[in-house]
Amino acid sequence: MFPDRAASRRTHRPHLDPYAMENLRFIRETIERSGSFTAVSGRGGVLMGLTALAAAGIAAHQASPQAWLATWMLAALVALGIGAWSIARKARAANLPLLTGPGRKFALSLSPPLVAAALLTAVLYYGGLTAAIPGMWLLLYGAGVVTGGAFSVKVVPVMGVCFMALGTATLFSPAAWGNAFLAAGFGGVHIVFGTLIARRYGG
Repeated sequence: MFPDRAASRRTHRPHLDPYAMENLRFIRETIERSGSFTAVSGRGGVLMGLTALAAAGIAAHQASPQAWLATWMLAALVALGIGAWSIARKARAANLPLLTGPGRKFALSLSPPLVAAALLTAVLYYGGLTAAIPGMWLLLYGAGVVTGGAFSVKVVPVMGVCFMALGTATLFSPAAWGNAFLAAGFGGVHIVFGTLIARRYGG
């Protein structure tokens, strides 16, 4: 009788201990992230969200569209500073380059929709279409996060899609809901995903 070769292969199948499996998992994740910008800061996102919630509360009590817009524009500048600072801090801690490789691709992909949003803000405001600004902000910010997120961890583009969905809903909702949608998007979505990123991807 000849030995059953299939049975022999099953009997002599190599066994990997848990330590080796953990090392292989680490190597695989490192390779997957080597082309990704992983310095997106979850804690920074939470701070940006809290800034937006404060801005929404203040903006809701403004008597004029000019004061409402000025409140949100100031909040946007503060959030931009928080985002840039937190990303730079996380990148330094992880020894990741900001201006080359995935970091450069992330910035170049994120920036055009934000520039477009700034220009359209002026156009809509001077055209008397202030009610369309909240939906446009959420939609274009989400588009920037989706395109920039293509060079980051997987959860970032998902966050961008949530912003785009909220922006779309805002554009087809009563104008009076705009401030609440901004609070839900720039506040709530940032806080939820910021917390998730901080827990899963280290800060």
